[in-house]
Amino acid sequence: MSLRDRFSCSRRGLLTAAAALPLGAAALAAGGDSRRTADVPGYFPRHGSHGHRTLAYDLRLGYDPGRAWLDGHARIHAVANDRTRVVALDLARLAVSSAHLDGEPVAVDRRDGKLLLTAARALAPGRPFVLDIRYAGRPKPVTTPFGGVGWDRTGDDHDGTLVASQPVGAPSWFPCNDRPDDKAAYTFTVTVPRGHHALANGTLREHVPVGDGATERWTYHHPGPMSSYLAALYTGRFTHEERGGVRNSYPPHLAERARHDLARQPEMLRAFAGLFGDYPFESYGAVVVDAELAAPVENQTLSVFGGNHMDGRRGWETLVAHEIAHQWYGNSVGLADWRHIWLNEGFATYAEWLWSEHLDEDDADTLARQAWQDLSGRRQNLRIADPGRRSLFDDRVYVRGACTLHALRLAVGDDDFFRVLRTWHDAHRGGSADTDMFLAHAERVTGRELGTVLRPWLFEKRLPDFPA
Repeated sequence: MSLRDRFSCSRRGLLTAAAALPLGAAALAAGGDSRRTADVPGYFPRHGSHGHRTLAYDLRLGYDPGRAWLDGHARIHAVANDRTRVVALDLARLAVSSAHLDGEPVAVDRRDGKLLLTAARALAPGRPFVLDIRYAGRPKPVTTPFGGVGWDRTGDDHDGTLVASQPVGAPSWFPCNDRPDDKAAYTFTVTVPRGHHALANGTLREHVPVGDGATERWTYHHPGPMSSYLAALYTGRFTHEERGGVRNSYPPHLAERARHDLARQPEMLRAFAGLFGDYPFESYGAVVVDAELAAPVENQTLSVFGGNHMDGRRGWETLVAHEIAHQWYGNSVGLADWRHIWLNEGFATYAEWLWSEHLDEDDADTLARQAWQDLSGRRQNLRIADPGRRSLFDDRVYVRGACTLHALRLAVGDDDFFRVLRTWHDAHRGGSADTDMFLAHAERVTGRELGTVLRPWLFEKRLPDFPA
């Protein structure tokens, strides 16, 4: 494919079909290094709450593909940040039948996609609490400027499901504090008809028949910490295979192509661990769904690809590398706010170039300079460190973000550059960060003033030149 097409396919797209040292609860309770930015309007001001931070989600779900019906029970462990009687969550469309706080029933109100739970007595700052919310309905995608995101159906007979939540699709299937910097542990207990499979983040703990065997229960656990938009659930009929510690799942009719196209994942994990530091989670795998996706979807421990990305020739392998790199940058080190998305996508796109180097194909310098030429022929009206909501997934955020990292590499040399990347992950593993934090980190690690090199790439519309 052309270089322009190669970059374009890196966009985090939306559904176009019909339609290894994890952190535990103690680290979650400490709140990580996330910054409270309630006083700064975000791209999605109706999503998320700063009134509490989440420690763990225990999602008990039953899905009937014939009726496209989801029954849910969400148990949410959280801690109050402020003194309040009202706990605000995000939930789209699905009907709530009951809600309890620490075992006591609470009043339920729905308003503009928010689920407002009013307790009889105010919660004090720092007070832990447990919510139990029972809900049900037919999940549908959340409407955004980029199209529908969240829960959708797959397959010609629509008996499978897909979750593609970036950036605000998580409320389509469970009540949550839908902010990228609110991270938690997750347990998924999913009941589906016999013969159907359920896949979710983390490690499979149990797969057993239920009752007379007409249904089966799948239980996964991921200690995280994980943002709500990275939580994933897929149901349908899959072939499961493991290679080099990587567990992949795909529809049986796509198995041969997918097996070939995903075969180098273990090598990618080893290569990136050598560059970025140890893999940050307890498991990794990918799901191929029976649907066409404009691009793969970023999920923690469980990347997802459309059937159209499996051609049997590794024609989309750069995207396989991109999604693996997200485990370090975007998942383990998350975003304080969506304005800083270049920290996810610029890093993962640069990892595509590093994978090319690893294969002794085009080196990152060649690819970066070709990318610069491509960018120079396009309109320069985007500040990638704060691109605006409608430009959140603009290709230039990805490619110019990667070029920003290459400019840093040229300015400081390989030793310092890769030291910056490794220590950036070490410093913010399991937490959230922003652009200013990265600039300060790079200067601290290299002992150099880097604003003159990096700020034009990030904060100015004009396309800078690479350092000599």
